[in-house]
Amino acid sequence: MRKTGTFRTKLWLYFVMFSVIIMAMLWALQTVFFQSLYNRMLAKNTRAAAEEISDAAVRDDLGDVIDRLSAEDSLLVFVTDTGGNILYSSDSYKSYYRAEEHNVEHTNEYTGGESNPYHKGKTLSWQTAAYRNLPDGYQEFLSELAESPEGKTESFTDTQYVYGKQIRLADDSEAVLYASTALGGLGAAVSVLKMQLFWVTVLSLLIAFGIAWILARKFSVPVSRLSAQAKMLSGEDYQSGFEKGFCRELDELSDALDDSAKDLAKARNYQKELLANVSHDLRTPLTMIKGYAEMVRDISWEDETQRNADTGIIIREADRLTALVNEILEYSRLQESGYEIKADDVDLSALVNRAADQFSPLMEQEGIRIERKIADGCFVKGDAALLERAVYNLMDNALRHAGEERKITVSLTGKPEACLSVRDYGEGIDPGELPHIWEKYYTSRQRGKKGVSGLGLAIVKQIAGLHGARYGADSRQGEGSTFWLVFS
Repeated sequence: MRKTGTFRTKLWLYFVMFSVIIMAMLWALQTVFFQSLYNRMLAKNTRAAAEEISDAAVRDDLGDVIDRLSAEDSLLVFVTDTGGNILYSSDSYKSYYRAEEHNVEHTNEYTGGESNPYHKGKTLSWQTAAYRNLPDGYQEFLSELAESPEGKTESFTDTQYVYGKQIRLADDSEAVLYASTALGGLGAAVSVLKMQLFWVTVLSLLIAFGIAWILARKFSVPVSRLSAQAKMLSGEDYQSGFEKGFCRELDELSDALDDSAKDLAKARNYQKELLANVSHDLRTPLTMIKGYAEMVRDISWEDETQRNADTGIIIREADRLTALVNEILEYSRLQESGYEIKADDVDLSALVNRAADQFSPLMEQEGIRIERKIADGCFVKGDAALLERAVYNLMDNALRHAGEERKITVSLTGKPEACLSVRDYGEGIDPGELPHIWEKYYTSRQRGKKGVSGLGLAIVKQIAGLHGARYGADSRQGEGSTFWLVFS
């Protein structure tokens, strides 16, 4: 299913959605939850003030602390005894009172005309001008506080928050602290806030839309260019030099595409070479098979000696075709993901000797001798069939390049690691080509011969990788080459 929407459009929409979500959260916090958050803040400040008053109860400056906190936090504070008689009171307006202007003695049911038991020697005459009665329900408040196991109580109403706590005064007497704050309505403030938020939202969204469009365009342009260049790869336009400079991630993508283009170009060249080689290798034996088959049918059918010679050539060419096809199929099988080997203890010494024995008759026909330096008792963990195939490919490669000395050397040592090497004495390999000889379909121009698919050494490399073995080649032009495997 084809997805709709360009990268630029989707990026722009994501930025816009992000802006809308931020503004929606701001509206929710500043309007819907504003009153609740405000009430919680007032309650928290009231509790903090009550704790500070409680800590100051044993000091001589308790009155000053209460007056300061009631003014700062807009609190109504009463300190009473456990019976409800006022010992001290204060509210947010007390700082405007002037006690020295009100010297009239004041007596009531709470003081009985006695002096303030906390401020020794002072009466409550200052309360004459602004006296506050205890709030309604104070006795119920005292009852709840007395029943509280923690000595604390709090309550919310629609208009007020009340916090109470049992405290101990400087004279070691018990007292009750009552602190309350008004939870006034914020209707007018919320209306003003909504008006401000409306214009802030409009301006913010307009700015966010513009910034989102600019960013989306800035991001999408280099991505679009990379996409257009990447599409060229499917048309076998393996150009390199993808655009860079916007950001690190896209630069890394450009590098990856450059590497892919180079690999695809190299693979395409190898494929062309392979097709040319395989086409030639298939055409020659097929032509010979057809020609000799016709000769047997038309000419040598009744001549047993000639017929056997012709059929022998047909069989040999058929074997060449089979070997070529098997090599291609085997390499494809080894490249399958998840391919696992059957690891057993393999006598590598016996395996190398057996491979050398198989090559001996062919080498004798070609006038090539094989020199063996094979140590006994070299065992490795691996798949015997695959290891034999790797040894066979190395020997077959050396046989093709025996050189003027007409010999190859096969060596195997077992200490400290099992090391197999196969040396030829041919023309050697150009240093510039040496790193590429293990690549599939690659055939050295100096060493390339008919009937070579370019997969022999690639198969050896694949088998070495499956066994965790190291591989390599050393060569000097005019002195031959040595191919080796090391098993840990």
